[in-house]
Amino acid sequence: MQTQRFDLIVVGAGLAGASLAVALGGSRLSVALIEARSPQRSPDWDARIYAVSPANVGFLSELGLWQRLDQERICPVHDMEIYGDRGARLDFSAYGAGVTELARIVESSAMQCELWDTANRLPNLSVLCPAHPQVLALDADAARLSLSDGRQLEASLVVAADGANSWVRSAAGIDAQFTPYGESGVVANFRISGRHLNKAYQWFRPDGVLAWLPLPGNLISMVWSTPDEHAGELVALGAEQLCERVAGAGGHRLGSLEVITPAAAFPLRLMRVAKTTLPRLALIGDAAHAIHPLSGHGINLGFQDAAVLASTLCAAPAYQDPGDPALLRRYARARAEEVALLQYLTHGLQRLFRPQNVLLSNLRNVGLNLTNRLPVLRNSIVRYALG
Repeated sequence: MQTQRFDLIVVGAGLAGASLAVALGGSRLSVALIEARSPQRSPDWDARIYAVSPANVGFLSELGLWQRLDQERICPVHDMEIYGDRGARLDFSAYGAGVTELARIVESSAMQCELWDTANRLPNLSVLCPAHPQVLALDADAARLSLSDGRQLEASLVVAADGANSWVRSAAGIDAQFTPYGESGVVANFRISGRHLNKAYQWFRPDGVLAWLPLPGNLISMVWSTPDEHAGELVALGAEQLCERVAGAGGHRLGSLEVITPAAAFPLRLMRVAKTTLPRLALIGDAAHAIHPLSGHGINLGFQDAAVLASTLCAAPAYQDPGDPALLRRYARARAEEVALLQYLTHGLQRLFRPQNVLLSNLRNVGLNLTNRLPVLRNSIVRYALG
């Protein structure tokens, strides 16, 4: 069978991988995007909801993607209230920070399907689906990838965008260190009897971190990061019992709740890798890092990986090999600081708020209140989070 030759092979068409491929659309690079199955639009509201930062709304707008999303299913966040477990409070305001919004809440499947449709329209992009990688070889002159159906691919660079359990990362021999939190993220969507006024809420509770994110109209999305045993209890509850439990945990701030998307749970863990590049290989998205969802930055890190790698490759002179280690190190250095900062920050916050220790409880609640009384610090945090 004849070998297919590309400049770049992206393995994994999730949000990070597909956005990288689309960002390279129209460039001089030929790109192959490999995925096991095509995405499907959610028939109702998607259980997986993301808070996309303004910086990444800008990135997706540059790709021409954001404008094609159904704007009636996207909700801006103007304010956020955060509560500690002993009465502490921290408020964030887009107006107070001098910005239009803190984030946009959007369904994962909506972004995924729009990226997929765009990828299939680009002349320099070949979408191979269904396709399953089987053998990877990184040589001095090229990267070679064998698929399970016998097809042979060759490229100057392979990008691993195939998730936290990345096959590509493992095949390349890059070690990943996983730190399980013993927690799961429980997600569900609700209709509320009150009004959210485009405000997000977060509670640091003895049983985990509960977040309510506004959706269009009178809808909200919930993410409850909680110990596995409690997560199992929540998922097993009937609709009415779940609504009562979730509404009570949030102090009935938005009135009564009605389930519109059943509860589902996924395990939470920290994942660090020894390196994010090798000669002819780069990692992006969840293949490169995984963090606790309490900051809402997971997908934003993945989008920025894609944006920076695409920018680095497009800015290189035509004669430079896309798999050049010097070029890839430039990408790795550009992403190292933000990823490390958010990994340590979210990991530290998870540890700080988890123990039932009076001294730590006092410390963390004093910290929230103190930050709330320092508008310069509070608004600096907002501007950094916005990118």
